Amino acid sequence: MKLPALTAFHFFTVAARTQSFVQAARLLNVTHGAVSRQVRALEEAIGIELFERRNRAIFLNMAGEQLYKVTGPFFEQLETTVYRLQRESREEVLVVSCEPTIAMKWLIPRLPDFHAAHPNVQLQLLAAGGPIDFARSGADVAVRRDDFYWDKSIYCETICEEWIGPVCSPSLWLEGQQLDGMRLLRSKTRPLAWDNWIQLADVAVPNSTKQEYEHFYLCIQAAAAGLGVSMSSSLMVQDELASGQLIAPFGFRRDGSKYCLLSPRHFKDSYKCTIFFEWVTAQMGQSVRWAEGR
Repeated sequence: MKLPALTAFHFFTVAARTQSFVQAARLLNVTHGAVSRQVRALEEAIGIELFERRNRAIFLNMAGEQLYKVTGPFFEQLETTVYRLQRESREEVLVVSCEPTIAMKWLIPRLPDFHAAHPNVQLQLLAAGGPIDFARSGADVAVRRDDFYWDKSIYCETICEEWIGPVCSPSLWLEGQQLDGMRLLRSKTRPLAWDNWIQLADVAVPNSTKQEYEHFYLCIQAAAAGLGVSMSSSLMVQDELASGQLIAPFGFRRDGSKYCLLSPRHFKDSYKCTIFFEWVTAQMGQSVRWAEGR
């Protein structure tokens, strides 16, 4: 069976809700006769009367009530969805919270690609790590490593696994050299990074010294300046490795952690969040494949 036009169902639904062709006409900004004709056309098309007509008044009959139970929620959902899509098309700012070093060393250099692909979305970046209060920060999504707890009220999707390894200036590293006696640059934000890698790689570091910096990006800068060997996420040093400013003498290993995209609501509820999730997952996927080949 071929269904009648959607307009006829819409006019019927408004008339059913108001129980009046006159009130329906006012809501639809058409004439009383237009509503009556659309409803009559619907009844003729399906071969069933939907209203009882008594002395210029209308009343839903049993068939009309059954149809209205379907069309009423349908048009409410349709209107809600269209309103949400229109609102989101106007709200073009996407606020992204991201761990500082990943934001500086990985995300920002790749934002031109995002803007080229999605010119209507303005991305606002907040540099922050650890637990996040979405209401207070105003962030739509947050890029985080899963090194802290978040409850079930936060929606989460994995975007890539973490790969870590030591990096240093080429001038600091001789062929066949090991970490014995080297200065190891440590970050206060991830104090166990060196210990985790040493266990994973089964490497000894006798006679090494330690120097601590506040953030990973300071460790990376210090390593590039030849001040020691820094532990680093592969995401943080891709540009420096590509340019030859840094080398990764042991390559990179998965440490069992992962990067996630967090949000206070499901990504499907926001077009902007969905496109950012798809974009950042694809970009990090490329970065991980690059790290695997090192």
